[in-house]
Amino acid sequence: MSEPISALNHASYDGIASVKECGLQGMITLRGDLSDKLLAKAVKDATGQKAPGQREALVKGDTGVCWMSSDELLVLVPYAEVGAKLLAMTAALRGTHALAVNVSDARAVFSVSGSHARDVMGKLAPVDFSPQAFQPGQIRRTRLAQVAGAFWMDDADTFRVVCFRSAADYVFKLLKTAAQPGSEVGAYNR
Repeated sequence: MSEPISALNHASYDGIASVKECGLQGMITLRGDLSDKLLAKAVKDATGQKAPGQREALVKGDTGVCWMSSDELLVLVPYAEVGAKLLAMTAALRGTHALAVNVSDARAVFSVSGSHARDVMGKLAPVDFSPQAFQPGQIRRTRLAQVAGAFWMDDADTFRVVCFRSAADYVFKLLKTAAQPGSEVGAYNR
């Protein structure tokens, strides 16, 4: 049996920001009534986090939960634990109108870090990346040039970017191009 590998097998690039494919990440899409107490308990049991509010990302390392829409959460767990977490979540939600699906192998995850990470992201997505408008703990689900994506900040200088695995090479090349040396914009300097 072959071992799973991530979309780009840890590809990386260093320019005005560091761009890295993060490797395997356990991800569960959870759909349902986000105000349901059973759903909130299932999220807490899986991640240790409360159910997030609108545009909120509660993530520490490879574990957490992100708001994706009014009836959808992205639950992040270590890749090796996704099967067990999904089974526990499905059992906890029995009798509740909800759907939990393992999407780990259908997604790719990147890290964009450094003092110019906001410049890199600002070239690709129609979002105000100023520190006053976008901070750690927030998530946006939007476009990255021509493809769908989502991103949040792990800290003041680090973004985590999620896209469909089928678009991983395209997104990596976008991020790499936006991080070329000498391409600093300076729009988000602190």
